[in-house]
Amino acid sequence: MARVVGLIVSEDDAFRKQIGTMLRTSAVPMTVSADQSSPHSRRADLVVVDARADLQAAMRAVEPLRAASPAPAVFVVARESTPDLILQAMRAGANEFFTFPPAHDAFEDALGRAASRRTASSTGRTEGTTIVFFGAKGGAGTTTVAVNCGVELARLSKRRTVVVDLKPGLGEVALFLGVRSRYSLLDALDNIHRLDAQFLKELVVSHKSGLDILSGSDHFDRPGASDTTGLEEVFRLLRDEYEYILIDAGSQINAASLAALYTADTISLVANPDVPSIRNAQRLLERIRQLGASPDRVRLLLNRAAEPFPIPPTQIEAAVGHPIDHLFPSDYKTVSTALNSGVPLALTGNTDLAAQFDSFTRRILDDDDIAPVEAPLKKTALGLNRLASIW
Repeated sequence: MARVVGLIVSEDDAFRKQIGTMLRTSAVPMTVSADQSSPHSRRADLVVVDARADLQAAMRAVEPLRAASPAPAVFVVARESTPDLILQAMRAGANEFFTFPPAHDAFEDALGRAASRRTASSTGRTEGTTIVFFGAKGGAGTTTVAVNCGVELARLSKRRTVVVDLKPGLGEVALFLGVRSRYSLLDALDNIHRLDAQFLKELVVSHKSGLDILSGSDHFDRPGASDTTGLEEVFRLLRDEYEYILIDAGSQINAASLAALYTADTISLVANPDVPSIRNAQRLLERIRQLGASPDRVRLLLNRAAEPFPIPPTQIEAAVGHPIDHLFPSDYKTVSTALNSGVPLALTGNTDLAAQFDSFTRRILDDDDIAPVEAPLKKTALGLNRLASIW
């Protein structure tokens, strides 16, 4: 289902927070804004209007959005439900009418109808796919997996691919790729109202593989809670400009990582085969479910998985209640050499670990998305794929 852009029109912070939570945790892939001046908001597919005080004034506020967007669905939320009020709302252009707070099931059904109308009226333009990499604990190898997956996506598909370093202060994506950037994610956040495709092009730095990098912040307190709206705007623009958006979200549940998790099409949870990591993975999977992400959007990746396994993969799956999607072998020497040289694993030679990144990335891509390559496919001697639970 195509991602829906939702806009909340209200001056009440409590209203925006409650409705925003309902939108983000729905079964419909959704990005949410409360900033009517945003260029992306002016192309909203869904507008939720706070009409508890004055229905007519609320509907007048929607008119500029109707003019800018072909056919946004309009949800009106009022204090009470009377036949006269419902009739006024429908005559003013509302598609759905709710009393505050909206009933969950009725609101979810209405979102499904709005998404279906949006899909039926789509121009056929393909949106980018967002993959968020999140670590079960610090040092799990999240950046290694995100960076090498990004390089392989760019190399195999020849499609526009970008990796975003979301970690404040200690982001290492650019370091792993051996590049330096004059700009970072903070430059996008601090110039959000002038952010467009051309400005974004100036902020990213390109790797020789074809992968673009939006580098991480040097500030330890940003991006933070005050940057959430800006991050959602950045992610929306990236979806317009790239076929694949990879986000290295670190290993902490905070405002920035939540913004990434909400926008993700796929959440790749990176864990190691040790007790602390498995315990954290179990808790994080539960937390991700509480945020509204359906289980089929989550991929459990087991990194540094070397035979003989200290904890068998089947036992890990039973402990966390989720299948392992892929296993990456433990190869400290190869990873360390790649990091110190700034050359990603995919470009360092035919190693077992590089073969696993090739295999993992090809499963993300459709056959039609894979560009012909001269090099033969790399094969692994460990046979780790047979242990993974393939969905």
